[in-house]
Formats: sequence, structure tokens, C-alpha cells
Amino acid sequence: QVQLVESGGGLVQAGGSLRLSCAASGRTFNSYTMGWFRQAPGKEREFVAAIRWSGDNTNYADSVKGRFIISRDNAKNTVYLQMNSLKPEDTAVYTCAGYSGIYYRPMTALRSYDYWGQGTQVTVSS
Repeated sequence: QVQLVESGGGLVQAGGSLRLSCAASGRTFNSYTMGWFRQAPGKEREFVAAIRWSGDNTNYADSVKGRFIISRDNAKNTVYLQMNSLKPEDTAVYTCAGYSGIYYRPMTALRSYDYWGQGTQVTVSS
């Protein structure tokens, strides 16, 4: 069982930056693929970014490519999402999620993920 707790959300002006963190419990975190998803009001949850257990394989949604960076520190059981050049359309609840790396599943698909955090609100003002 893995528990995920996000932090780092808040209110920021357009063009600003935020770094989200997701702290995981569990001894097997370093074997998990981790992802970030977001859900804006009235919209479906969507994929943002994901990273394999080794950190050498990442994937990004086209809407955030070049602005967001996902990384992980397995020694700290933490995955990060550095968000730069934020836009009002990035406003959403951001949630981290994970699944065991023993499963060959698509990193971008919600259905791949077994564990989910509670989410953290990111609001970007224009």
C-alpha cells in the first residue's frame, strides 16, 4: 500500500512558477511509476506528466511540454512537478498518482494508476 500526500499548491500570477511535491509512504516507492494529473472545474481529469522509477523516462502532455518538469528523489520518497511560465488555463487541482513498475502500462492513462493523493489547488491569476 502506498499513500501519497501533495503539497506546494497556491495562488500565483501568470508567468510565475510553483513547485509541487508528492511525498509517498511505503518501502517500494523507488520501483513505482509516478504521475501528475489535473482537473479544472467542469472538466475531466487529464494527464500532465509522468516519470518511471529510474527517472530516465519522462512523459509530458503537449500543453505543458517545455514549461513543466517532473523529477523524483527516491531517497526522499518524493516526486516533484516544477511548473514555470504558468498560465490561467493551468488552474486546476493537481493530484499525484502511482503504480508499480512491474506492470507494463501506459504512463499517460488514468487507468494505469493504482494509488492517488488528495490533490492540491493551483490557481493562476491573469
